[in-house]
Amino acid sequence: MTAPTGFTDITDELAAQAIELPSWAFGNSGTRFKVFGTPGTPRDPFEKIADAAKVHELTGLAPQVALHIPWDRCDFEALATHAGQLGVRLGTVNSNTFQDDDFKFGALTHVDERIRSKAIDHHIECIDVMDATGSRDLKIWLAEGSNYPGQADMRGRQDRLHDSLAKIYDRLGESQRLVLEYKFFEPSFYHTDVPDWGTSFAQVSALGDKAKVCLDTGHHAPGTNIEFIVMQLLRLGRLGSFDFNSRFYADDDLMVGAADPFQLFRIIHEVIRGGGLNNPDVAFMLDQCHNVENKIEGQMRSVLNVQEMTARALLLDTAALTAAQESGDVIAANDIFMDAFYTDVRPALAEWRTSRRLPANPVQAFRESGYQEQIEAERVGGTQAGWGA
Repeated sequence: MTAPTGFTDITDELAAQAIELPSWAFGNSGTRFKVFGTPGTPRDPFEKIADAAKVHELTGLAPQVALHIPWDRCDFEALATHAGQLGVRLGTVNSNTFQDDDFKFGALTHVDERIRSKAIDHHIECIDVMDATGSRDLKIWLAEGSNYPGQADMRGRQDRLHDSLAKIYDRLGESQRLVLEYKFFEPSFYHTDVPDWGTSFAQVSALGDKAKVCLDTGHHAPGTNIEFIVMQLLRLGRLGSFDFNSRFYADDDLMVGAADPFQLFRIIHEVIRGGGLNNPDVAFMLDQCHNVENKIEGQMRSVLNVQEMTARALLLDTAALTAAQESGDVIAANDIFMDAFYTDVRPALAEWRTSRRLPANPVQAFRESGYQEQIEAERVGGTQAGWGA
């Protein structure tokens, strides 16, 4: 099949694309109601890394794996060596202040200085892990807020959050960064302490140049123009990383592009427009938990979805689009944009993968590899990894 016009011109950029995988995606996860165990689930961080390495081996897209502390506590130097032997490396370190009883009413925002100090110390531990693994980014997501009007002093919590983040920021090494994620609700339902990009932007701007915003594509109210936020954060120089996933209603852990492929295309277009593609300062990462689908296949499908929409967005005729925009030709501009979105790049991507000695269909290759059957047979006994919902 003939490749779309201009496809050969974008292969260098496709080859440079790298998407970080989350270690927790390979463990057991679920909803508030049930966590389903599955055969072959990793029992420790080393087995998580092995599964992540299989995704990279078959897709060529995922050379880095993010860790979550305390879920991935281990001998980190040994883990880094293990990752390198499998062809991947360790990446972003994620903190966890949402599974400790002391943090019921907040962690970095808590009124009790002892509890705030405990939460700060946890983040210092995460930076110690970064030192041991060579990781650059500390990613913070806070499940903090309140459920009822009058329950909490919202302004006081913002002040305490700044003070806590400043102490963590001061511990960062010269080449390390803090990226602050936001989520508009859950598990707090009246107010969340970091509910939107503006709050995250305000907090990180007050810290310094090594603090950035993490944009999780599932963490927005229905109807939010996420690509506008992407554009603005790139324009302001504060977009540090993406957490790619997808959602239909509330939860945000579905495979990226599953709910709205067009939205993913629009987001990637703004990433390219703003100079964020293959920019080391803008990290691409998945943040997903696979509850009913095969976990390794779910990660593979996700990185391939990002790759496909990247290819479509790179094929957009930007010169023609700019001309139509500047002349006020609304229909032509929209047609040009939609033509790129509707371009079927899958056959060309399959041929290109083959040329790079990758399987044309990575998911099919995984199913035929026997890897799933192997880990189901080997990973017997012990305790399966999971986030304990």
